[in-house]
Amino acid sequence: MFNSAIAQIAEEKAIPPEKVLEVAQAAISAAYKKEYGQKGQIIKADFDPKSGLMEFWQVKIVVDKDSIYSEEELAELQEKRAAAGEAHEMPLIEEEGAKKVVFNPEKHMMLSEAKKLLKDVKAGDEVKIPLPSKIEFGRIAAQTAKQVLLQKVKEVERESVIGRFKSREGEIVSGVVQRVEPRAVYLDIGKALAILPREEQVQGEFYRQEQRFRVYVLKVEDTPKGPMIYTSRIHPKLISKLFELEVPEISAGQVKIQAIAREPGFRSKIAVSSETEGVDPIGAMVGQRGTRIAAVINELGGEKIDIVEWNESPDRFIANSLAPAKILEVNLQPKNTAVAVVNKDQLSLAIGKGGQNVRLAAKLTGWKIDIKVQDEEGGEIIEMPETADGEIPTEKEGSDSGNPAEE
Repeated sequence: MFNSAIAQIAEEKAIPPEKVLEVAQAAISAAYKKEYGQKGQIIKADFDPKSGLMEFWQVKIVVDKDSIYSEEELAELQEKRAAAGEAHEMPLIEEEGAKKVVFNPEKHMMLSEAKKLLKDVKAGDEVKIPLPSKIEFGRIAAQTAKQVLLQKVKEVERESVIGRFKSREGEIVSGVVQRVEPRAVYLDIGKALAILPREEQVQGEFYRQEQRFRVYVLKVEDTPKGPMIYTSRIHPKLISKLFELEVPEISAGQVKIQAIAREPGFRSKIAVSSETEGVDPIGAMVGQRGTRIAAVINELGGEKIDIVEWNESPDRFIANSLAPAKILEVNLQPKNTAVAVVNKDQLSLAIGKGGQNVRLAAKLTGWKIDIKVQDEEGGEIIEMPETADGEIPTEKEGSDSGNPAEE
């Protein structure tokens, strides 16, 4: 019966059964001390859930003359504390790197006495003294055990949550919306509650109760209110982790994501390379009939994704990053600036709606990119006038489609 109770608590709280047993033993120890023990005693219980047998010990810490306060030291310290208006209760304090204690016969045992029980004992060791086994406890002792049990279970549960999700920082988890508040959305991510702060939410994305989606785990903190698991829907790595789930070639090391540029909720660009000869990195990311990229787009609520091929040569990489526009040539300039030359009919595609395409290309490559147009005869390059904000005007923008596979 006790075994089944331990198993039930362990399953409900996602706590290892051995931890639940430790908590139960601590609660029984507290009840024994309350009913039969004395103030200051350290009592421990050992409970065998199979046989139902309980054993109890009083634990005493072995001390020598150097580790306890003398009467003169006590008197001096009490005078100092009284002068400072402090309580006279003497806690552990450190002196020259060693801890000294106020001797309590219920908690401490002198080394000379301890050697009568154990020959090899030394100061700082613990001596266990068997106590009579008891199975009957009064109401107050039972209430004490209940309080200790609830408190200890809560502490172990918190440690378990922190340990489980601390190792998942930088990963993605699936969550179900529990409640929506103005400043945050709270998600059930499996025996734990995660927070999706407002600043980590995608603009224009709506959340409703019982909705399920994936989030990126930013950090896990232990706070007085309990474990706080902060998540994000706008982090660029959310996309790379989603593709890792959909594209086996990434986990196999055949395809590598080199860079990501993202404007959450609108559009992203991903630069990929092939680490294995004969593997098409873009084809692997898109999937047959666009199934792989479609799965990621659906998870992101329809956010457009451009997959471009990474290249060690900056000019070729910049030309690729401006897809779907066709670039005639890229001229590299000082101070990490590049000039991309396009035909007039490709200008709108190169710039993108609101300058989005060229802006994402700049983030992806790390280069400042200027777009210039070659005249109709293929001769003179016409520099486009800039606005007061330094952006190329886009009144005559055309289509802003992404990869053909995503349409």
